[in-house]
Amino acid sequence: MATVWRLRGVWRTALPDVPLRSMATVVPKVTQVDNSSDFLGNVPHRKHPGVVHLKAVRLPPELIESARFLVADSSMRNVEEHTKALTNYLWSRKRPVEETELLRKARYLEQKLRAEAMPPKEPLNELDEAKEKKMAKEVLTALRKMTYHWVAFNYTEELSFLYMVARLDGMYAAVSRAFHEIKKRVPNFQPSTLLDFGSGTGSVSWAAHNIWGKTLREYMNIDSSAAMLTLAERLMKGTSQDENLLFPGVYFRQFLPVSPKVKFDLVVSAFSLNELSSYSERVKTIETLWRKTDGFLVLVENGTKEGHQMLMEARDVILKGTDKVVHDPREPHVFAPCPHHLPCPRLASPDRPLPCNFLQAYHPLPFSWNPQLKEERFSFLILRRGAGDANEPWPRITQPVLCRSRHIHVHLCCPDGTLQHACITPRKHGRDLYRCARTSHCGDRLPVLNLDGEPALEEQRDLGDKEQS
Repeated sequence: MATVWRLRGVWRTALPDVPLRSMATVVPKVTQVDNSSDFLGNVPHRKHPGVVHLKAVRLPPELIESARFLVADSSMRNVEEHTKALTNYLWSRKRPVEETELLRKARYLEQKLRAEAMPPKEPLNELDEAKEKKMAKEVLTALRKMTYHWVAFNYTEELSFLYMVARLDGMYAAVSRAFHEIKKRVPNFQPSTLLDFGSGTGSVSWAAHNIWGKTLREYMNIDSSAAMLTLAERLMKGTSQDENLLFPGVYFRQFLPVSPKVKFDLVVSAFSLNELSSYSERVKTIETLWRKTDGFLVLVENGTKEGHQMLMEARDVILKGTDKVVHDPREPHVFAPCPHHLPCPRLASPDRPLPCNFLQAYHPLPFSWNPQLKEERFSFLILRRGAGDANEPWPRITQPVLCRSRHIHVHLCCPDGTLQHACITPRKHGRDLYRCARTSHCGDRLPVLNLDGEPALEEQRDLGDKEQS
């Protein structure tokens, strides 16, 4: 044993003193309330107040039976292949390209082709007009190749069925994770009305009923597809031939309530913003949903760059207050996941934007092609009317926690709008903070009262490049 420790000391002295990507500067001024201030009380460190992650989510047995019944009753062939193809397409789907962006690309291509084809001072003649037509065709061809072709989905009965098989369980898991954070941090919030925009298969109503089923008395499901609403209603009825739904108060509509006086305690839009055809339509929809919000507005999208950027668009629209019609004087506040109202630090570099996303494990529908456990990668945004009492300025853990011998690496999104990479040790930061960080997961909040660290290595590199330029 002594030989091992002697070799270990030699190995340490032999290491060159150079900065490594895996090492971070110890955060010098991290403070936390200790147990003497009743910070944890009788709660163990693994259940500290910042923990908001969920274990593997299970779908309600009634929903599983309904889905299995519909699949067994279907005559569609090759369901597994169609489901995988639809899942991949939905994950890679991008936002519709705006007309201004198309014009910008067209001008750039035209200038590039013009510089290659002719000298800039050549006089125009009849031959030049023919070249102009040829150039216009070349610009259009190149534009089609480099531009994403967004197509609106027409959710027929067949496509709605495939969407249920592909996305019902993953959507339920992601929405359950967002609802769990509200329930954990604001236990007094007991909604009685729910509005689900783009309700699809009705997974939001199922998730909300699982958490607030005792107080919710109205579930308003809004979807433009009549086939999708019919499918969601069949899932709500279960396997019985009875016309009654499995839980009362569920309504299906194709249009939002017109009256601005009609509000809902909880408003949700899950995986629906990308179904809108333009940025202006997304802005209009977000403003309408915020007017309908009396408590919380929950937005969930794919954990891709596109999904994250759509959520940041919605965040800016609501926080900047571009809506000229104000029906509620209470100010909007970001509840989760951002610990601040500043621009997202992950979008600080326009050339390398990084999505802010999280993973939620869940048990998928028991079909032959599904494994026993899957993970849903998603991005979410929760906004609240009024400041509330659960808005502690605690940083959010944005990457998996790296536990090493007597030190821990955590990547944090901080209240000052920066990303920080902290190395926490029990000697310099205290036993409580060390054990809280060690038992935390990506997506949890770290109960730090004062964080004065250094920016992450990626940020330092970006700042250095900007100073040199």
